[in-house]
Amino acid sequence: MLADPSSGTPQLVIIATGSELQMAVEARSVLEAEGVPTRVVSMPCIEWFDAQDDAYRESVLPAAVRARVIVEAGIAQPWYRFAQDAGEIVSIERFGASADYQTLFREFGFTSENVVDAARRSLARI
Repeated sequence: MLADPSSGTPQLVIIATGSELQMAVEARSVLEAEGVPTRVVSMPCIEWFDAQDDAYRESVLPAAVRARVIVEAGIAQPWYRFAQDAGEIVSIERFGASADYQTLFREFGFTSENVVDAARRSLARI
């Protein structure tokens, strides 16, 4: 875990890797200010997470916390199982764009505002 809720049990979990973590942390600040206890999980390697025991995985991603957002600057396919039924995934599903990363992130929706919007949609599903 990178950041836990400022108070209580998380109502929402944001999972991110690498450069996407900054957006996740920024989104967490907005959501916490709105009264949504939010956990940010850094998951640099799905395989390493899967290799942990059930108790550890449950402590990081509690099954009871169904509101989830995954932020991945790649394809979403391996992340759907973490999003479950109420989650949202912010990802890139196409290739071929060329520009500096700030431009690409903005064009592909990789902003903290978009992560917050995805979180609100996920929360509305539960």
